[in-house]
Amino acid sequence: MTWKSVEGKGRWKAALRRAPRVLFEDLTKPADPLPDMGQPGWPLWRPVFAMLLVIYTAFLTVFHLNEMSPVDGGGFPKYGLLGIAHGAALVAAMFRPVSAWWVSTVLMVVTVLLNEPDMSGDQLFPWSISGLALQCGVLFLLALRVPPRRAAGALVITLLAGLACALFTTTPHNYDIDRSAPVLIAAVVLGAALRGLRVARTQLVVQEELTAGERARRTLLEERNRIARELHDVVAHHMSVISIQAQVAPHLVENPSDELRENLAGIRQNAVEALTELRHVLGVLRSEDALSQGVRHTPQPTLERLDELVANVRGAGLTVTTVTTGAPRALPPGVELSAFRIVQEALSNAMRHAPGSQVRVETAYGATGLTVRITNNAPDAPAAPSQSMGHGLLGMRERTAMLGGELATGATPDGGYEVTAILPVRPPALATESAEDTP
Repeated sequence: MTWKSVEGKGRWKAALRRAPRVLFEDLTKPADPLPDMGQPGWPLWRPVFAMLLVIYTAFLTVFHLNEMSPVDGGGFPKYGLLGIAHGAALVAAMFRPVSAWWVSTVLMVVTVLLNEPDMSGDQLFPWSISGLALQCGVLFLLALRVPPRRAAGALVITLLAGLACALFTTTPHNYDIDRSAPVLIAAVVLGAALRGLRVARTQLVVQEELTAGERARRTLLEERNRIARELHDVVAHHMSVISIQAQVAPHLVENPSDELRENLAGIRQNAVEALTELRHVLGVLRSEDALSQGVRHTPQPTLERLDELVANVRGAGLTVTTVTTGAPRALPPGVELSAFRIVQEALSNAMRHAPGSQVRVETAYGATGLTVRITNNAPDAPAAPSQSMGHGLLGMRERTAMLGGELATGATPDGGYEVTAILPVRPPALATESAEDTP
């Protein structure tokens, strides 16, 4: 005998020793809680089911009382109370299935022991037709609320109880264990299958919620990466200009002093170092971009290209009207880039979700910032359903929040849609004061 065979036998013995305790724990632990009426996987007509269960139980109880009553008609109080208790156990199984199953099994044994001497040889034993139906109902409701292993344990004990009742009898009977066992097994299998379906649906809903949350999070990260890449280009461009200007400035001054040369050299050195660090930190975003090298280094758009964008949209069949109020002026690159992208995304949404509509793009230059407003009326025909989750509104909110602005979106009374973004611009005086206060 090898060491592995000895170890295997030891495991089997340990498992057999633990089996009674595990079975007892399985059949005494409470069942799964009743799901809420609105929870997926549980029927909304639970009250209707409870009412039908009561009617079904009442019918079986009456039939069961008739089956248990002796031929001479006596003994009704004894058998009647047992039959009513058996029916009540079936109704209680909807709320306390484990306790109801124990009560039902004990009642079955007690009923058989008391009724067996008075039964004729033609009656089914140990389960009558109504008694078997009541027992199947209890096992079915138990299997709906407990794991399959616990339901299988309850089935085994029920069958063993019926077999024990058949072995200890005083007179021959019409034994039906071989016919009752398949019916009891079918009830447990059906209940376990329905429970598995309910659990699977609940887990599917939870997984869909997790997937939707993860998709939203991934969309947010993708949009932030896109914004970071664009801002990287803007900042890198200006840092390069500062470095070049600091290098050229000494040649534009006649007889520059040593202090001037030293300060300009320091400015250039700091600009180069800042640009290097910026590329080290944010350059990885460019490495993950699948665009070509030529597109990667294309200058980021500003409001000067707004007319070009509108012309392209008009060429796609959308009617667009532009209105500009206030005196146009150069704005910080981040503000112009964000304004351009917001208008671009709003026009794309109009083409996608409101085909044939008329769009109005308004840009208002104010003393403290820029306001862009894009509106469209109701579409001529329903738009085709979108096949993917869009980034549009999410990107607009990210860009507006980055600049400390405000974004308002929503439907208009005429069935259209409106997007309004207020992008603040720091006043030059305030910017100068902040620069002077910086050590």
